[in-house]
Amino acid sequence: MSMTRRDLLKTSTKLLVLTPAAAAFLERSSGASTEPMPDKYKMADHYWAMSIDIEKCIGCGNCVRGCAAENGVPRGYFRTWVERYVVTKEGQVFADTPQEARNGFTTRRVDLGRGKYQDIPPGKIDKAFFVPKLCNQCEKPPCVQVCPVGATYQTADGVVLVDRKWCIGCGYCIMACPYGMRFFHPVHHVAEKCNFCYHRINQGMKPACAQACPTGARRIGNLKDPQDPVAKVVMTQRVSVHKPEYGTNPQVYFIGLSEEVR
Repeated sequence: MSMTRRDLLKTSTKLLVLTPAAAAFLERSSGASTEPMPDKYKMADHYWAMSIDIEKCIGCGNCVRGCAAENGVPRGYFRTWVERYVVTKEGQVFADTPQEARNGFTTRRVDLGRGKYQDIPPGKIDKAFFVPKLCNQCEKPPCVQVCPVGATYQTADGVVLVDRKWCIGCGYCIMACPYGMRFFHPVHHVAEKCNFCYHRINQGMKPACAQACPTGARRIGNLKDPQDPVAKVVMTQRVSVHKPEYGTNPQVYFIGLSEEVR
């Protein structure tokens, strides 16, 4: 009788070492990837990062729709989304993301949830801006550390992936992500998240979200290439990461990120 993936969690540590799951875990820990690679792509020459310019984001939602179309994201779930922040002159901070901005922001009213809205007069607004959110592809990813079967793993070029063939749907990685960037796929019954469109970037293409962005607010780049535009931004401009206090070393860098962002 063959052992199922769920049976792996019930075996002893000694037995686990002898199973294919353990071998897969060790292979991925060394930086290998199960994603198909084009012949000319050299993983060792790349370390992927994304830059997001807050001043260029217009909250149109093209990135959200582009991601959903490219990756087959089910309706009501999101690999990426956009938040709107409105800060009043009195210091009040309002934030919303109706339908995670799939359809953009069609009204100035701030969605407070549960059918409540706040209409803020323009004269009382100190500043307003949009913030795209997605998996931060952490250099020190907590999600990888807690996965019991190696289904969540990190490639040598810095991208955190989920192998659907091995994921047992335990949800540990979803709970471990301090940014709330993962969800449980309702069809495949596995953990799901943004992967920088890894199947595109290792073939020289942009991620779907960056491809769909009309203003160039999102850009993907290779930090190992000093001439790469994103690498230059990270090295020479004032950039920020989301919640640096967690110590995960995110590889999504924001230009113009405001302190009000949650």
